[in-house]
Amino acid sequence: MNKHLLVTGGAGFIGSNFISYLLSNTNYLITNVDSLTYAGNEQNMKPFETSNRYRFLKCDIGNEQELASIFDQEYEAIINFAAESHVDRSITNADPFIHTNIIGTFNLLQAVLTGKARKMIQISTDEVYGSLGPKDPPFTEGTALAPNNPYSASKASADLLVRSFHRTHQLPLIITRCSNNYGPMQHKEKFIPTIITNALNNKDIPLYGDGLNIRDWIYVDDHCRAIHTVLEKGVQGEVYNIGGAEEKTNLEVIQMILKQLGKNKHLIKYVEDRKGHDRRYSMDSSKISRDLGWEPLVSFHDGIQKTIEWYKRMQYERR
Repeated sequence: MNKHLLVTGGAGFIGSNFISYLLSNTNYLITNVDSLTYAGNEQNMKPFETSNRYRFLKCDIGNEQELASIFDQEYEAIINFAAESHVDRSITNADPFIHTNIIGTFNLLQAVLTGKARKMIQISTDEVYGSLGPKDPPFTEGTALAPNNPYSASKASADLLVRSFHRTHQLPLIITRCSNNYGPMQHKEKFIPTIITNALNNKDIPLYGDGLNIRDWIYVDDHCRAIHTVLEKGVQGEVYNIGGAEEKTNLEVIQMILKQLGKNKHLIKYVEDRKGHDRRYSMDSSKISRDLGWEPLVSFHDGIQKTIEWYKRMQYERR
């Protein structure tokens, strides 16, 4: 009998890519739960909604009663992608971030505690570590948590809950923390989709501050492979950093995309910096490489080309 996974947030960017990856590369059965807020897109599920190994259930993981209804069976694992993740929105209104990212994670941990799932992987972010200076070494799994905005604080809080449930109850729980993802199906408000769609339509591209904030970028397919690797080989109670080893300033990313699209740099418009804007993220992925054998395969140059082609195709199909 095929093992059954519960994927939360599978209508979102990374979650939907992960489901596509699993259906193409494994024999898992998959239940996808998503509350279909602004971050979830039903179109993301179209490629696999007719699969006989897949089902979708609309559910808010922050609502205990709704969540109880999806446990009509025991799951091999919960992969928790469900999260509010837009930093600017968290600055304006943090309430949904507390509800989904903290209370929702707690509810899932309770499900593992009561035997409704054998284990759980908590999908977290490099933002929980805070900000690095230009000469600082990359984040390791032992870097202290120092979140600087309500989004990253809610994710750090969820990580601490996961850690506590493992230590207190000896539950089989794993945390992964990934650098900035990009690729097909990402929400249009995110940085790279905004650059591509605005450039395609000759609209101004907003750039915070001096544009020299640095992010470590990873193509979403590489992240999906890493999570699958952790699912199959990861050690319970461990944290695994996942990075693309592709540090770029925000200005560099915009310039690269504009060059590939043949667009003028005059589209770049500097705007007032974001509150609490972290200066630099950099991930040390040597642990997952050494212990589990994972490495990123897609270069930023190649990944950006694939991503641009996807958004160009989507724009053409909407016409």
